[in-house]
Amino acid sequence: MSNRAPALRPPHMSKVTGHVAVSIDGFVAGPDQSEEHPLGLGGPRLHEWHLPGREHHPVDEEAAKAILEGNGAYVMGRNMFGPIRGEWSGDWRGWWGPEPPYHAPVFVLTHHPREDVVMEGGTTFSFVTDGFDAALARAREAAGPDRNVSIAGGASTINQALAAGVLDELTLHVVPVVLGAGERLFVDVGDPRMEVVEATTSPGATHVRYRRV
Repeated sequence: MSNRAPALRPPHMSKVTGHVAVSIDGFVAGPDQSEEHPLGLGGPRLHEWHLPGREHHPVDEEAAKAILEGNGAYVMGRNMFGPIRGEWSGDWRGWWGPEPPYHAPVFVLTHHPREDVVMEGGTTFSFVTDGFDAALARAREAAGPDRNVSIAGGASTINQALAAGVLDELTLHVVPVVLGAGERLFVDVGDPRMEVVEATTSPGATHVRYRRV
């Protein structure tokens, strides 16, 4: 359990937010993640409410739009960036094709150094080897005071942000799916002390936005 006190954000500093789709039993990815199954077994079901190529409920469309709005930089875990473990090999450049949806700097947590990966559309993946706090500091600097820093996942990275007390807002997209195992949210985070500020729902998901108090 974390003993760190919540970090107070000066008014001139960027807001730190997060969005994550989660099963009703608390998992953000299923078991057995791999290149073939990047979200684990059953994990893609958490994202059916917003995946492109199909019609969606208007509530889900608005929730999906909010995920990328107002962000000037991102912090991401290595497991979300790709399936490679240990030393880097090959030229893996993420799951998202030549133009990822971020259009901003993305700071990837890793234990293994790597040169920046510059993509089309303004996304640059930078690899941070000295921990979450260092990645967040670099993301804040990149975002500036007027745009948000988004903690893009996965579960471990969001848990680190919660444990550090730096998440100003967290939106859970709760999907009526039971995964039973996988990557779990809210592990060793203490009591984040949040209040509900907005909740919307569709047949496919309930979108709850929390604010740190």
